Amino acid sequence: MPLLLIVFLISSSDNDRIQRQKEFNDQYGIYALDLPENPTFAGEAIPVHEADVAERFDRELLVNTYWQSQTLLLLKRKERWFGLIENVLKENRIPDDFKYLALAESGLLNVVSPSGAAGYWQFLEATGIRYGLEISSEVDERYNVEKATRAACSYFKESYAEFGSWSLVAASYNMGIDGVRKQLEKQKSKNYYDLLLNEETSRYLLRISALKEICSDPLKYGFHLRNRDFYQPYKSYPVTVDSAITDLTDFAYLNGINYKELKLLNPWLRTGTLTNKNRKSYQVLILKKNQLDQPNAPIDTSRILIKPTKEMHQE
Repeated sequence: MPLLLIVFLISSSDNDRIQRQKEFNDQYGIYALDLPENPTFAGEAIPVHEADVAERFDRELLVNTYWQSQTLLLLKRKERWFGLIENVLKENRIPDDFKYLALAESGLLNVVSPSGAAGYWQFLEATGIRYGLEISSEVDERYNVEKATRAACSYFKESYAEFGSWSLVAASYNMGIDGVRKQLEKQKSKNYYDLLLNEETSRYLLRISALKEICSDPLKYGFHLRNRDFYQPYKSYPVTVDSAITDLTDFAYLNGINYKELKLLNPWLRTGTLTNKNRKSYQVLILKKNQLDQPNAPIDTSRILIKPTKEMHQE
């Protein structure tokens, strides 16, 4: 091959690489982030003037900004559930920022942790029962968003009575009231940010605060969403059930929906039946499919309800 042609080919290849690198640099970038100037959680200042706190906060902002698919899904889901959660928090006089705790705990999915914590608020079975949730083989109210949020509020109130700090309340949700109390005593401190904690709890409040920051101004962190992109709340109406249901599939169809839709709105119903021996009153949500659906419409339950017997009440 002539020397001139070889030189030309090498030069052309180099030029291509240079041009491609220039295009890459011009069109793609990953940016370091500025921390918010005066961040707070539940009205309490986050001391980002302290180097270690600033670096921990920076880490959570970076992780949640650049894990784009996960954070985008969180932004979409929060629109479906935050309205309900906000109302319960306000009713119980719990700071609104605690809605981001649920977002951090579960991603607003009914996940189950390796330790058995379940639902949006990630209650362990014993803790859920302690704070008033019914948990059995057929009913698990950890999966009832409204009731689980009320149970979480009861926990927050108890923890705040102990610590008098919402930051420590949030930390205690991760490591327990006893765990936080022991660390405060051991380290002679009264402040979450002054404590040396296990990595999970050390990151916990700053991850919640990072999610708050991103959710409060998604565009600032590169997330572009239109109103139609958000997942909207389910349109539903409640039906009161105070008897047993032998077949939830039949119950669903008699209410104009299918079994999948019934379980989608009522994941706290854990099996295909509801024995309800004590004739407890439950509110079962029914999906509204069109404007003709009317709340509390008369329902023929003769096919699906078990008439309570003397034997059932004696068990």
